[in-house]
Amino acid sequence: MKKILLYFFVIIAVIQLYRPKKNQHSVTSENHISTVVEVPNTIQLILDRSCNDCHSNNTNYEWYHTIAPFSWGVAMHVNKGKEHLNFDEWAAYNSNQLNHVLEGFSETIETREMPLVGYLKFHPEAVISDDDNQKLLDWIATLDSK
Repeated sequence: MKKILLYFFVIIAVIQLYRPKKNQHSVTSENHISTVVEVPNTIQLILDRSCNDCHSNNTNYEWYHTIAPFSWGVAMHVNKGKEHLNFDEWAAYNSNQLNHVLEGFSETIETREMPLVGYLKFHPEAVISDDDNQKLLDWIATLDSK
């Protein structure tokens, strides 16, 4: 039993050597959504609280996000989230990409697929209220026409 525990702790220590690159940038992207569309303060607050950790180039990391294998899972979720929608790269989307992003964004908000349940367990402040959900949908509808 002692050998098994020793092996376990050695493995845990060794996997700490592989650290994924953090999604943190100190400068606002020149392609940020606010450079091409109006983002009302109420919407920006919702995005900051509930979306930007996974859908921007700047994730706020908790202390436990630096411990493998949790760090790997966080990096995977952030990378996947940015593939679907990245508010810091909005201005770089071509019209086809933008239409696809807007359709997915709207559908995701309507069906309340986001934020992910697992994220909400650790970030209960990220829950999107019914009122905020409607504000997002109304705002997205204004983007659709541009």
